[in-house]
Amino acid sequence: MATFISVPLKKSSEVDLVKPLSKFVTATYPVGEDQVEYLRAVEELNKLRKSALGRPLDKHESSLEILLRYYDQLCAVEPKFPFAENQLPLTFTWKDAFDKGSLFGGSVKLALASLGYEKMCVLFNVGALASQIASEQNLDNDEGLKAAAKFYQLASGAFAHIKDNVLSALNREPTMDISPETVGTLSQIMLSQAQEVFVLKATADKMKDAIIAKLANQAADYYGDAFKQCQYKENLPKEVLPVLAAKHCMMQANAEMHQAALANQKKRFGEEIARLQHATELVKTVASRYDEYVNVKDLSDKISRALAAAKKDNDFIYHDRVPEVKDLEHIGKASLVKATPIQNPLSQKFTDLFEKMVPMEVQKSVSMANQRKADMVNRLVGSLKEATNLCNGVLASLNLPAALEDLSGDSVPQSILEKSRAVVQQGGLQSIEQLIKDLPELLQRNREILDESLKMLDDEENTDSELRAKFNQRWNRTPSGDLYKSLRAEGSNFRNVLDKAVQADQVVRERYNAHCDMIALLCKSENELNSAIPSANPAKTLQGSEVVNVLKGLLSQLDGVKREREVLEGEIKAVTFDMTTKFLQALAQDGAINEEALSVTELDNHYGNYTQRVQQSLRSQEDLLAKIQTSHQEFAALKQSNTEANEREEVLKKLASAHDSYVEISSNLKEGTKFYNDLTEILLKFQNKCSDIVFARKTERDELLKELQQSIAREPSAPSFSVPAYQSNPAAPTAAGTTPAAPGPTPAPRTVFTQQTQAKSQPPARPPPPNFTPQAASTSTPATPAPPPTNPNQPPAASATPTGPSQAQGPPYPTYQGYPGFYQMPMAYNPYAYGQYNMPYVPYPGQGQAGYPGAPPAQQPYPYPQQPPQQQYYPQQ
Repeated sequence: MATFISVPLKKSSEVDLVKPLSKFVTATYPVGEDQVEYLRAVEELNKLRKSALGRPLDKHESSLEILLRYYDQLCAVEPKFPFAENQLPLTFTWKDAFDKGSLFGGSVKLALASLGYEKMCVLFNVGALASQIASEQNLDNDEGLKAAAKFYQLASGAFAHIKDNVLSALNREPTMDISPETVGTLSQIMLSQAQEVFVLKATADKMKDAIIAKLANQAADYYGDAFKQCQYKENLPKEVLPVLAAKHCMMQANAEMHQAALANQKKRFGEEIARLQHATELVKTVASRYDEYVNVKDLSDKISRALAAAKKDNDFIYHDRVPEVKDLEHIGKASLVKATPIQNPLSQKFTDLFEKMVPMEVQKSVSMANQRKADMVNRLVGSLKEATNLCNGVLASLNLPAALEDLSGDSVPQSILEKSRAVVQQGGLQSIEQLIKDLPELLQRNREILDESLKMLDDEENTDSELRAKFNQRWNRTPSGDLYKSLRAEGSNFRNVLDKAVQADQVVRERYNAHCDMIALLCKSENELNSAIPSANPAKTLQGSEVVNVLKGLLSQLDGVKREREVLEGEIKAVTFDMTTKFLQALAQDGAINEEALSVTELDNHYGNYTQRVQQSLRSQEDLLAKIQTSHQEFAALKQSNTEANEREEVLKKLASAHDSYVEISSNLKEGTKFYNDLTEILLKFQNKCSDIVFARKTERDELLKELQQSIAREPSAPSFSVPAYQSNPAAPTAAGTTPAAPGPTPAPRTVFTQQTQAKSQPPARPPPPNFTPQAASTSTPATPAPPPTNPNQPPAASATPTGPSQAQGPPYPTYQGYPGFYQMPMAYNPYAYGQYNMPYVPYPGQGQAGYPGAPPAQQPYPYPQQPPQQQYYPQQ
């Protein structure tokens, strides 16, 4: 069976998807059926990841289906959750598929808080598993051939998709296995193998030789391209390159064989022999160089038989001239394969777990539209409330309607009694004082949450800065300062909001202090209230006068305007509409959402009529207040002016104003309490977000530190150094007077890789004599070669003495005639025996070391004689 290349799977660390995704769901969606459904979908997604990545996968289509479903789900869920380092930090850790680790640490791996990284790695496993399934197919039947071709093309498409998208998905340098160069090479290899499968199918179907030749020639071309791309991929397994080279030769030989059969059919017998001879050379190359990786015997026998028959026929019958290979016509090419495009969904059984959840772009647009709606409602309702407060203030300054009710001068006006009962029913001073007392505690709680959240960011950022300063460029992750910009801006906004809230609390407290006495008076009984109000005797003739009747009529109309205003405020607050459908339609049609244009149009449709009614209410109030002020001037002129009446009227004005202030202060304090409580929930979510990202960063930091420690442990402990020339292993020198041999053929690509079976070790080559300049050589006189040692297998300094046993020695070492008597230390010699720790020098027994020769004559170098070529210094193996 033919040899096919399959790709190993990447391995991933376990990731808990439930906790962060569930937090987002509960924080974003209100309690209800949708939230429960989304939480259940999160659990299913976590189970799906464990099934796809948390266990070994069988080389079967069902396992591939699980991977495809998980990849499709990642693509579907990506726009629906804010997968980002500073929003929803989920760190995915994957190991390099081709790295086998080392003695001092684990394999190369990369951890990133990026869903795009997860998608690319899952898609790599899709391609890898598809290649493994294809390699397991039975190529002796038609179904197996079809399945293999389909899966190889799917694998090629998966790797090609990674090549085009991995850099944009990661925004940083990936591991070598998913780098564009590596996956591009893998894609080409898978495409080549798919083309080879079609060659096998065409051969099995006994198609025409012309078609098979073109298919095989195209397969050889594909394998050649893959071989060129693969030559410099050191991370790929070492068996890949020779297999590609062998397949290139085999497919080319196959093409030549079938083209030779076509030539035979056309009576071109010389071309037939030439092509078969070329095919024979190709299969011989494969058999001699790549026999460890592929089996070429069947193809070789087939070609040999065809060549023998062709030669026999040509020699005895046709006598056709055999052309040169370079003169043969080129074989055509026919490609039947292409990389399967990656289009979602890849799985036919895919169902989106989060089908009802809208994309994040729509969520953001809906949130912005809701904010615009809230601003519109607040503006309209605020205009109504401001007009009502203005109206109450004007009436209180005129002592209306109390002045019209107080014509007797000795009883509490009915309007004041109603205001008193309203204040008592709402809790009086005690309720306000309790609310004022609670505000500082709520404020302090919010400040502590915010300070603690920002402190977590500060501590992590300081740690990151220290490690970055320590490891410099090795600390290759996003700086915490850059990552936390949005969070710090959000925290700064919260702090500004709290500062403004403190100022607003102070204004409410000052207003309360200004009116607390009158509010306390309103809380008393009718008798106590009547006693506290000065009495007066105004002219009773004003009772039933036209001026009084006109004022009463105007006040009645003003009360009607205020009642209509309350109804209008309720209608404005009750308006509801959902922009989700419109935003989804816009996203589907245009691929983008113009939120502002759509929202403004919708707000005009729903609130245009209410805006007109609010403006009409404000104009009506303005006209009535102008008339009331004019009539009140006439009424005041008719009243008898005296000190008691003025004092009484002043107290009644203060009581009316105190009631209005009480209502407003109470409302402000309740709103403030609700504001602080709501802000607490928001700040707790902000704290959780900070805590999650700090925890994710800590996990990423620990992983990176572990990798750095392992890489540091793998580094050499000493700097690299160059080996002296005489210690290298050059080719054996040629004998004097002989010419160097002609250069041999170009080595086969097989030499790029270390072979699995090691050849028998040969003795190292003899070191060459020292180099010297040609000019010096011409002036020097050759010296007589020194005689070789008596025993070349034993250095003189290590000869055994007659009285003691001989010691085991290492291989002999050469002597140089320029330095007589000097020998390198034997292998078993202890270099610490002398020269250190002040120990005396102990000479070798039996022979001393002579001194260096004297200086040579002027303009002459030291005489370095040539070593006798027959001398052997190393024992033969």
